[in-house]
Amino acid sequence: MADRLYTSLRTDEIISTLRANTKLDKAILARMAFSYSLVNTGKNVARSTNFSGGEMKRSTFVASDEVFLKALINQVHRPEDLDEPLFYSNKSIIKNHIDDGAELLWDLFKKNGEDVSRWYSDVVSSINLSGAKKLKTKDLDIFIGRDILHNNDLIMALNDTAIHANSHLAIMGKPGVGKTQFLLKILADIRVQSDYQTNFIFFDYKGDVVDNEAFIDVSRARTYKLLQNNEYLPISPFILSDYNEQDIQLSAREKAESFASINSKLGVVQKGALTEAIIGGYAARASSDRSFPDFNDVLELALAAYEEEGKRDDSLIEVLRDLANFNLFWSHGSSLPPMEKISNRTMIIDVHKMPVLKELIGYLVIERLYKEMASLPDSPIKDGRRTLRTLLVIDEAHNYLGQKNIFLEKIIREGRSKGIVVFFASQSPSDYQQKFFNFQELLEFSYIFQSEGASAKAIQDILGCSNKTAKDLQSEIAKLEPFQVISRSNIKTDEFMKFTAEPFYKNY
Repeated sequence: MADRLYTSLRTDEIISTLRANTKLDKAILARMAFSYSLVNTGKNVARSTNFSGGEMKRSTFVASDEVFLKALINQVHRPEDLDEPLFYSNKSIIKNHIDDGAELLWDLFKKNGEDVSRWYSDVVSSINLSGAKKLKTKDLDIFIGRDILHNNDLIMALNDTAIHANSHLAIMGKPGVGKTQFLLKILADIRVQSDYQTNFIFFDYKGDVVDNEAFIDVSRARTYKLLQNNEYLPISPFILSDYNEQDIQLSAREKAESFASINSKLGVVQKGALTEAIIGGYAARASSDRSFPDFNDVLELALAAYEEEGKRDDSLIEVLRDLANFNLFWSHGSSLPPMEKISNRTMIIDVHKMPVLKELIGYLVIERLYKEMASLPDSPIKDGRRTLRTLLVIDEAHNYLGQKNIFLEKIIREGRSKGIVVFFASQSPSDYQQKFFNFQELLEFSYIFQSEGASAKAIQDILGCSNKTAKDLQSEIAKLEPFQVISRSNIKTDEFMKFTAEPFYKNY
């Protein structure tokens, strides 16, 4: 079975140019070329005899979609026997369509005046295979509760771009006041109203959501209970869109900075050692089917370097040993392949059993989501409604907000156009004003349940009310009943509104 093929030189040049213009992964562009040719050229595709272009590994192109790709080829070509060489090799139907499709994509790119948005729209509209599910923009109008003063229903128009600058949301309140039930109601409504097109990645810090069978059922979420029943995340933090030297070095340095932002004991020396171990891991795996290391590889290389230099184990080795021994992420010994994408999955990641590394797990998954987000085209807008692709939901967010998570900040800043949204649940309005980053400024929806010790400044900034009103509200917020909420008013003459939040258990 061939584990790779080589495109034509012309295809390699086209894909490299399109990648520079679109920021899409090489494998994504190759898949687009294959699909575009399969639809537009079909079984009349010409045999490609040039193999001097770039390498395309089977594990990268096919991933976990072998059955689906074979079904597509059988539908169009109807071969008597789709054996392995005909499916994936230098003499395969897939190679022929990649090389043919690359030329077609390039012609379309030039036809659209090298305008990426117009080009992408033309490509998507032309690939319409029978049975394929089209992404449709939905109106996400969520019933959140009843206004106590006016006794009217309140609707949150989550993805209405005419009303709201973004869809980022925060729910604040002490434990036991209803904020989790309110959050689950919103998430369940989004899943149902979007026909399950909008996904979410939920970090469950307390372990109370992952066992809510009704919510799991209605949201269709996959649960991952770390450190329980040998479960692990089938995610590799080391997957890259391209494994050139520059991308590998950049990724290694980013990982080192991530570790250091979580663990204050990691200094310059440890960051350097971690960077070198990660780079060495990529080098060791360069000729394998999957050209990226796992945490076992990185730990072994770090230990070898420490032994060679006569150094004792330190905080870096301790963290790497925990990541490797706890079996938290995908490894090369795993029975299932790693997820090719996480932005199209709905999952609950339960970290409550972990004695350490909770924040680091979140950091690495958030980094992976950001890298995927950066390669996505802009999310479609129809009639002022933006399609939301994925919600990043962070429970007990006060444990994350104080860290300098550059990827979380980038998702909040840049995610709007990509349809990537962040939902926070934390204990106080004061959690969102960090010295290094003011999260509050980019929160479009903020809901304050009963909270103690909230500063007047934080309340004022969140609600946009006067300083006097904020001071008056401090005592009222501290005495709110369960499920009572203070938020910005949707009536211009009112500085705030008070309503009764709708819980999940009353609706599902």
